[in-house]
Amino acid sequence: MRRLLILASATVFFDVAFYAAIAPLLPDYVAEFGLSKAEAGILAAAYAVGTLLASLPAGLVATRVGPRRTVIAGLLLLGFSSLAFGLANGIVLLDLARFAQGVSGALTWAGALTWLISSAPPGRRGSVIGTALGTAVAGSLLGPVIGAVAGAVGTGPVFGAMLGVALALAAAAARLPDVEPPEAQALRAVGASILSRPVLTATAFVAVPSLMFGAVEVLVPLRVSEFGGGHVVIAAGFIAAAALESFLMPVAGRYSDRAGRRIPFVIGIGVCACAMVGIAAAEALGPVLAALIVGAFGAGICFAPALTTLSETADVSGLHQGFAAGLSNMAWAAGQAVGAVAGGSLAGATGYAAPGLAVATLLLFTAAYAYRSLVPPLVQPAET
Repeated sequence: MRRLLILASATVFFDVAFYAAIAPLLPDYVAEFGLSKAEAGILAAAYAVGTLLASLPAGLVATRVGPRRTVIAGLLLLGFSSLAFGLANGIVLLDLARFAQGVSGALTWAGALTWLISSAPPGRRGSVIGTALGTAVAGSLLGPVIGAVAGAVGTGPVFGAMLGVALALAAAAARLPDVEPPEAQALRAVGASILSRPVLTATAFVAVPSLMFGAVEVLVPLRVSEFGGGHVVIAAGFIAAAALESFLMPVAGRYSDRAGRRIPFVIGIGVCACAMVGIAAAEALGPVLAALIVGAFGAGICFAPALTTLSETADVSGLHQGFAAGLSNMAWAAGQAVGAVAGGSLAGATGYAAPGLAVATLLLFTAAYAYRSLVPPLVQPAET
């Protein structure tokens, strides 16, 4: 189990790192290819679009061929699409390579989560999911560094190196035992399970904090800039927030294995709501950055229990874990996109108070509903 956890964590770490590497390079691509803001936005969003569209198909792949082969396929696609991104000399090729990276992310996440959840004892699911998520968030810290190095020495060598990393991880995956293949589920039964109220509710518990992430990624940089903070201040704030999330996610996952999913999820969502109110009400740079850190604290507590709840609900509903992983990917991508677009649009039309308070209200409603619906825990705590 330990080797599998290390492999899965390394896989999602590098996936997120190369996802986040675009930020320092975006101004260079704008200058080199004469991109408009809309075209730059398309390039940045192509990864999330690929993940969103491929999430459920990736879950289907994991159920049909097994999580190990799904992870290997995702790693190979990540390696070759990263090489193509590094060598691309036109915006269309860059968009397509970035989209393919998003598809690879859907495959690697669906395969890795399915593999971990199917191999872990039920009483340790929160712990292993929290560890993988914490490692993935740590990858977001490395991403801007990779992008900066690529900008200095060339995208070809840096992104081409990912092919070597992907091949090494794929070889390591091939040496680990796969889980027992499940009986094939009829697509009609899968659809009925996905559309059932418990599964939709658990998916919403993943989507709502993801929506908050999307709003924060737009609102906080704009507010920081409004109060005189530059790129360094924005980067430092988000790096500190990501480091805090990375530390808290495994801790929250382990705690939820002992105490159930309700307490950490509800507390985390409530803290996130306070952070959004702080972002909306702040009138100086310091309070905005403080609200960002508070939001990271809440996110680090609530996200691992949310994903674990979805996996446990899938078990109860008879839904294969591959589809549960696909739903979690889709909820993340959709939440990020809606939060960023709606938050930015509403802030432009009405100011910062409206989107911040709207997201805070949604978070509080979700916390209240979760407090009622997550009792009792679906899985008993592991024996010590």
